[in-house]
Amino acid sequence: MLLLISLLAFVTIFILAYLLLNAYVPVQGSVEMRLKALEGLANSRTDIDQELAKPFRQRLVSPFTSSLAAFVMRLTPGSIKKLVAEKLAMAGGFGSLGVEEFLLLCGFLSLALPAITAFAAIMLKAPANKVTGLSLIAFVIGVILPFIMLNKKMAERKASIQKDLPDVLDLLTVSVEAGLSFDGALAKLSEKMKGALVDEFCRLLQEIRMGVLRRDALAAMGIRCDVADLSLFTTSLVQADQLGVGIGNVLRVQSISMREKRKQRVEERAMKAPIKMMIPLVMFIFPTIFIVLLGPAIIQIIEVLGEK
Repeated sequence: MLLLISLLAFVTIFILAYLLLNAYVPVQGSVEMRLKALEGLANSRTDIDQELAKPFRQRLVSPFTSSLAAFVMRLTPGSIKKLVAEKLAMAGGFGSLGVEEFLLLCGFLSLALPAITAFAAIMLKAPANKVTGLSLIAFVIGVILPFIMLNKKMAERKASIQKDLPDVLDLLTVSVEAGLSFDGALAKLSEKMKGALVDEFCRLLQEIRMGVLRRDALAAMGIRCDVADLSLFTTSLVQADQLGVGIGNVLRVQSISMREKRKQRVEERAMKAPIKMMIPLVMFIFPTIFIVLLGPAIIQIIEVLGEK
């Protein structure tokens, strides 16, 4: 009986497939003619080869993640989108992720980590209240972990910009005083140095060449980097551009000022070093010294008092 039912099901599916193919296949005639027609159609389709030549991530993963990211963007408030966009700009990007992909990463971690935590807790036979609590903690970690990593990258980039600023200003000052224009000095800077600050100046040069006003591009760079010294430098250049002051004098003054500020920051850190060293000295080194120096004396005192 089972064999008969299987045979009838096979025959039914075969007949339906044959009818559908017979109704919707545009080429009629013998099998050889249809195969030749399909072969000619495939040979004329160069877009198939182009599509198959793309990487797997670009063909399948990217469209899927893009649709999910668009869905997440529709659910995300505009203020959060703006905040993430500003943080990504200050950090110089987070890998190759944009705002949509970054929010998708946050959503994925906020769902994946609680699920993994709950599964592990259930496998370990934990109580229901502990499973719920651990899942909530994992949810919070999944949401804030990408932002923690992004803030760390922002801090590292700001430190790099602040460190390289005096050297960059020195090169700009020398280039301008040698007779180059400000745009030429920026081009020379991109050839001679590397780093986050140089990348920002290269972007500034590209914006100027695209037609953006110099003062607007400088103001945008100061806001984008969010470094106090760089913001002061861009403000000085904007004022010099508005008042018609020679840019070489401004660069020289700013270069001296930035180098003096870097010297003061180094001296400040050096002054803080003894205070920071007090904690390991008091907690780890001094007790060891006391044990070595006073230990034998204490042992002798205990022996003398014990004899009495």
